[in-house]
Amino acid sequence: MGNKSNFLVYLSEFIGTFVFLLCGIGCVSGLKLAGASFGQWEIGIVWGIAVAMGVYVCAGVSGAHLSPSVTIALAVFGDFDKRKVVPYIVAQMLAGFCAAAVAYLLYANLFAEAVAAAQGDAARLTMLAGAFCTFPHPSITFGQAFLVEMVITAVLMCLIMALTDSGNAAPGSNLGGLLIGLLVALIGACFGPLTGFAMNAARDFGPRLFATLAGWGSDAMTGYAVNSHLSLPYFLVPLIAPVIGACIGAAVYKHVIAAALSRQQS
Repeated sequence: MGNKSNFLVYLSEFIGTFVFLLCGIGCVSGLKLAGASFGQWEIGIVWGIAVAMGVYVCAGVSGAHLSPSVTIALAVFGDFDKRKVVPYIVAQMLAGFCAAAVAYLLYANLFAEAVAAAQGDAARLTMLAGAFCTFPHPSITFGQAFLVEMVITAVLMCLIMALTDSGNAAPGSNLGGLLIGLLVALIGACFGPLTGFAMNAARDFGPRLFATLAGWGSDAMTGYAVNSHLSLPYFLVPLIAPVIGACIGAAVYKHVIAAALSRQQS
């Protein structure tokens, strides 16, 4: 019975992650392929609403981590069961891959036309892969991009813990998901132009892997075609930096804010 129960938890985490990534990838695909007129703030809002919907789908079952960064940070600095870390990450990564595949299927004709028009232009082809995954602004280096993703994920994780901590005047459970979504939108509006505000390996690596297998090849992994300043393959940035950032954010919250709250209440 326990194994079946755990499977349903992991499946719920998959569904929540799939919902938010399908909507987010659909938004970017519409921008790149169908002439949708989204500005940076609108893109941030769409991603934020998508995150909120993903939270509302599965929070009561899996906790709606929706991200390996969150799962690892909660296992290290929270009370999340470390035995569930790997299954959660597998579910999240699979959800990212599947969300990209479904979005590609729904936009298949438009992708085919855009790819055909961009043949011979490596940069344009790689930018089309940006419907699925993130690439840095052409003017920033690998190290700068790493720092951006680490810092914004640290802020995200710290505030997620604040918004879900009942001891810190957290909003009601029905508002938590919405406020986390607004937080994602705020970060996207402020720093999205630099790196695409991935903050989540499932949001980036799962779809990036799909793009690689769907025909973009190594260009989708390296990002060299769109940024000549990169010293290492770009996929490493949204894969590693958000985990470090989330752990920093969780540590700051636990050892500063939560510790101060505990002293006030004792």
